[in-house]
Amino acid sequence: MSAIQTQSLSLSYHEDTIIKNLDINIPEGKITALIGPNGSGKSTILKSLVRVLKPTNGHVFLDGKEIQTIPTKKVAQKLSFLPQSPDAPDGLTVEELVSYGRYPYQKGFGIQSKEDLEMISWAIRVTNLEEFVDRPINSLSGGQRQRAWIAMALAQGTDYMLLDEPTTYLDLAHQIEVLQLLEELNQLQKKTIIMVVHDLNHAARFSQYVIAISKGELAYEGSPKDVITKEMLSNVFGLEAEVILDPIHKMPLCIPYSLTKTKEPVAV
Repeated sequence: MSAIQTQSLSLSYHEDTIIKNLDINIPEGKITALIGPNGSGKSTILKSLVRVLKPTNGHVFLDGKEIQTIPTKKVAQKLSFLPQSPDAPDGLTVEELVSYGRYPYQKGFGIQSKEDLEMISWAIRVTNLEEFVDRPINSLSGGQRQRAWIAMALAQGTDYMLLDEPTTYLDLAHQIEVLQLLEELNQLQKKTIIMVVHDLNHAARFSQYVIAISKGELAYEGSPKDVITKEMLSNVFGLEAEVILDPIHKMPLCIPYSLTKTKEPVAV
C-alpha cells in the first residue's frame, strides 16, 4: 500500500525546472531511501512531499488525499520533516527542542497538555537522551544532536518521518548510530520513513525500498537488490563498480573503482 504518491509532479525554482513529471509511490510501513547524484532533485522532492515547496504541475497525495487540500495543522500531525543540518537557537535545551514537536497540537497560549508532556518524555526516552534533557543543543556531540532533532520529530506523533540527509557531517560511528535508531523506529514504532541518503551502502543496508533520481526524473525504483546494481551505478552515477552481497546482512555492497568512459570530466 502506498502512503505517499506523486502524479505527474513537476517542481521548479524560479524559471529552472528541477523535477519533471515524476510518478512515485512511497510504500507504507517501510524505510524508503531517495538516492541520486548531487543536484538531481532529491531534496526538492522531499520538500514537496511535506508541502514546503508547491508543485509547478502535478499532484502529491497523502493517504489518498491531495496534500494541498489538507489543512496545514493536519499535515503537521501526519508528517514530520527534518531538514538537512537544522539549527537551534543558542542555549536551547534538549527538552525545549523536543517540546517544539508538540506545536501542531497546542491551542491558545501553547500550554502543554498531559498528552504533550507524555509524548515529549517518550520521545526523549526512545532516543536515549534522558541524561541530556537540560543540556544545550549546541553542547552535544553530532550524533547526540541529531538524536535530539529526531526526538523532536517523534514528539510530533506522526505516522511519516521525512529526513534530508540525516547523517550529514557525522563520523561513521554516529552515522550508524542515527541509522540504527531510524531502523528501530521503523520496526518497533511502525514509522514510515523517507530519507535522502548519499551513501549507497547505507541505503542498501537500512532501507527496504529505494528510489533513484537522475536529472530530475525517476530512473529506478524497487528493493535495494533490484535497484543497487552495476547498471544503475553506471547509468545514474557514471561509475564503474562491482556490487557484491555484504557477508552479514546479504544486501548489496558497492565497490566503485572508476568513472565510466562516458562520464563527462569535472572541471577543477
